[in-house]
Amino acid sequence: MRLVGPLAAALLPWGLTIKMVHAEAFSRPLSRNEVVGLIFRLTIFGAVTYFTIKWMVDAIDPTRKQKVEAQKQAEKLMKQIGVKNVKLSEYEMSIAAHLVDPLNMHVTWSDIAGLDDVITDLKDTVILPIKKKHLFENSRLLQPPKGVLLYGPPGCGKTLIAKATAKEAGCRFINLQPSTLTDKWYGESQKLAAAVFSLAIKLQPSIIFIDEIDSFLRNRSSSDHEATAMMKAQFMSLWDGLDTDHSCQVIVMGATNRPQDLDSAIMRRMPTRFHINQPALKQREAILKLILKNENMALFLYKQIRM
Repeated sequence: MRLVGPLAAALLPWGLTIKMVHAEAFSRPLSRNEVVGLIFRLTIFGAVTYFTIKWMVDAIDPTRKQKVEAQKQAEKLMKQIGVKNVKLSEYEMSIAAHLVDPLNMHVTWSDIAGLDDVITDLKDTVILPIKKKHLFENSRLLQPPKGVLLYGPPGCGKTLIAKATAKEAGCRFINLQPSTLTDKWYGESQKLAAAVFSLAIKLQPSIIFIDEIDSFLRNRSSSDHEATAMMKAQFMSLWDGLDTDHSCQVIVMGATNRPQDLDSAIMRRMPTRFHINQPALKQREAILKLILKNENMALFLYKQIRM
């Protein structure tokens, strides 16, 4: 049936007609071809809607450019360290941009002077269980610690020790910055915190290093922002998950000048602690010898220096 009257006359110049559909047409069963056509049209409509919304979200995201650059850098780093057939999520790619290849670290124990006792303890408690995993796999007491804290005055070599530990143990080194886990979108910080641990597990053995950890995991209070409190809770919950899997070789290592500001729950998760104090006279002499080892100091008497 075709529409007649003034409306039909108005639409006629445009080549348009309106067909009246009887109510019986809606009650009859659809044919197979009609069902297939309907499903096809709905699929196309859904796909177009999805990609349109995704494009709009990307267009209004001011950090989109930084995320793309971080993803490219992460892919480059993954190739450099020889990681293959490991699929990473978008959030893991953001964290992987802070990955450091241990082969590119030019820091060894020979570059550190005056901390012989700390180095010996690190070799026994951290490095040996990682490098000789087959000797300790049946022991729960001799597994590498899941948390290591380096504390002491600034400028005494805490970051240097962390890098040397990763180098000697052959661990992938994730230099985590607190700003990496902050995002303006609600819920994104928790996803980034989860990506830190999922990436570290995929790349194990690995060390998650947090410099100035007191600025990130300080004492919690009622004045903390809701998003910050949820992110800290998520981070600590995932950290606890490392203890349930004794074969997991992921270590969280932190450095701080103010251990008293750390949350008590964080201190509990870092049972292995090393005090990196200011060097004494004998240690300063060893440091000076290391610095001047390539200089012509034949007539130089270290004992005459009073530091």
